[in-house]
Amino acid sequence: MQTQIWLNEMDKKISGLAKKFQSPDFYSNIQTEGSSYKLLPFNFERVKGDYLLTNEVGEYVRLKEEELTAFVHQRLDTSSKSYAALKSRHFLYEAGEESPIDLLSLKLRTKHSVYRQFTSLHIFVVSLRCDYSCPYCQVSRKKEAASEYDMDEATALRSLDFVFRTPSEYIKIEFQGGEPLLNWEMIKFIVIEAEKINKIEGRNLAFVIATNLTLVNDEILEFCYQHNILVSTSLDGPSEIHDRNRPRPGKDGHEIVRRNIEKVRSRLGPDKISALMTTSELSLSSSNEIIDEYLDAGFNGIFLRPLSPYGFAIKTHQIEKYDFERFFEFYKESLGYIFKINESGVTFTEEYTSLILRKIFQSYPTGYVDLQSPAGAGLSAIVFNYDGDVYASDESRMLAEMEDKRFKLGNILTDSYETIFLESGLLDVIENSLTDSMPGCYQCAYKPFCGSDPVYHYATQKDFVGHKAFSSFCVKTKSIVNYLLDIMENDPVRRNILQSWI
Repeated sequence: MQTQIWLNEMDKKISGLAKKFQSPDFYSNIQTEGSSYKLLPFNFERVKGDYLLTNEVGEYVRLKEEELTAFVHQRLDTSSKSYAALKSRHFLYEAGEESPIDLLSLKLRTKHSVYRQFTSLHIFVVSLRCDYSCPYCQVSRKKEAASEYDMDEATALRSLDFVFRTPSEYIKIEFQGGEPLLNWEMIKFIVIEAEKINKIEGRNLAFVIATNLTLVNDEILEFCYQHNILVSTSLDGPSEIHDRNRPRPGKDGHEIVRRNIEKVRSRLGPDKISALMTTSELSLSSSNEIIDEYLDAGFNGIFLRPLSPYGFAIKTHQIEKYDFERFFEFYKESLGYIFKINESGVTFTEEYTSLILRKIFQSYPTGYVDLQSPAGAGLSAIVFNYDGDVYASDESRMLAEMEDKRFKLGNILTDSYETIFLESGLLDVIENSLTDSMPGCYQCAYKPFCGSDPVYHYATQKDFVGHKAFSSFCVKTKSIVNYLLDIMENDPVRRNILQSWI
């Protein structure tokens, strides 16, 4: 009940922000007497000699300096192409018009509609044990024999009680580790119990297992088939990259994952398994080979993911081996090769690019936690650790494995649902992640396309907000958005490819 009250308050704040667009007083200081048009809120930034303008919902235009000057002084030629673009994209409206403000308000509410569902993704860390020893591991895995790092039934049942307290009609339970299949019996127990509860609850319930596939067998696949469980795995590239990035006894990880990808597909179906790669220093010079590996493995896309500043990636100094500039070069090289693949008639997407494009060109929320404002920590996803500790996000849990439990919300065995969500400090974290009021963000032209990750900034700068001038999180968003907008405006062939990914 208290959670629903808090959600209602958030909805009021979002509606209030939208309604201020409809107040004449809001525009009283940005009107010029005698002008034929009025300004709507926008931010701008100089990019390659021109100016990028964005509004509250992500509509954008580019203007020359003289056009921007004329626009803000309300002297822009009303017959010009720039005027038409600014009007159609809700940067201005003409005297007597009401529909542009109504549309802008509607789009703003739609952009934030994901929060009305509250938490939908529930991550169960059923074991920290793992049979791999990846040097970039974000979660500081434990040895395969260390069964004290497994979740037990009491913790699982209490976690499920929390899961079904969410008001969301959509519930996804994702099993993570370590290697979750090392505690396979617990996964089966949770799935069966969740389905029993859901016979009464009637939610849209889904399951995912994030696994390295080493332990996959016919029994596991049959259970997954019967309960419609999806599978997510890791594939870092061809064997010379994958096996060095993800070492295991026998040095046959790549062979196993490729073989078992096909085994999963043959039993569950071609669309029931996905893969994720992590970019190590070794990956940077092999973009084409990594993409070819995904094509050969039968995937129609790839998510180019840099290292995260958590766990063994810090302890083994992997995070220090390249900076964002080098990753950005890798990203552009990869995207260039992916464009050539698409130009040859084969559909293949880069998933992070697709997310950014949807942020730019659609009014609907993407649901991608890292690009939400306020942050998706706790609001969109929550983590139940093997020992009952609750974290606001997967990254929060990773940080805790480095002995920093700043983002621990409580423990399900001792704390109530209301205490964890309303009295743990989560609301303070969320408040400090709202880009509309954050230093370095609220006037940024890239605000509609970005988000805020307080865990990332705390991990890298020991501050929820962080100094944005030194934030790789910010640099990444700006660099990729500028690169994609340049393609959209200057390369018709590749623009068509990008549009097909949205």
